[in-house]
Amino acid sequence: MASLQTLSKSFPGWVFFCCCCCLPLLLTSSLPLKGSSTAHHACRLRKIHFQQPYIRNRTYTLAKTASASDKDTDNRLIGQELFVNIRENNRCYLMKRVVDFVVKDVLLTEVKNQYPYVEEVAQFLASLTSELSSCQFSGKREHIEKNLEQMKNQMDQLGENGKTKAIGELDLLFDYMENACTDAPKRGGNKKKN
Repeated sequence: MASLQTLSKSFPGWVFFCCCCCLPLLLTSSLPLKGSSTAHHACRLRKIHFQQPYIRNRTYTLAKTASASDKDTDNRLIGQELFVNIRENNRCYLMKRVVDFVVKDVLLTEVKNQYPYVEEVAQFLASLTSELSSCQFSGKREHIEKNLEQMKNQMDQLGENGKTKAIGELDLLFDYMENACTDAPKRGGNKKKN
């Protein structure tokens, strides 16, 4: 230890000390720990996306319009059941998958001509999933796939009303996406009554 103290007193010794002792510590401390996932950082959206009154109003208005046509008030497609057995760090990945499904298989189908603002909302949601393109799951994905499949099956079982219900729950989807993918305070998106 005395030799390090002596070495670090001169400028060349100080440079040598920093390069040999400090730099490796700095470099290794910035690397992810073995077994840890960098997906968490890729699974984050900026809160500003959800604070735009224009798109929030469009999304909520679209949901309210479709909800008025929803004949099934007993079932919910987008709710807390999506998160059953899903770890917190996989919730944003799950929501990315749900949003991608809703955009492609609901909003961009024949229903886009039936409701106002569908294309604007679809474009906004698609931009979020695009920004989350590097977001991956960590661990096992079986629960994610199972929960997604249950949601899709439930929508299929509802027949023509399935898409109407999905559009009527876009406000929930918006809130769940915000809660899962930002570090924002939780808004309680599950308060909507059937």
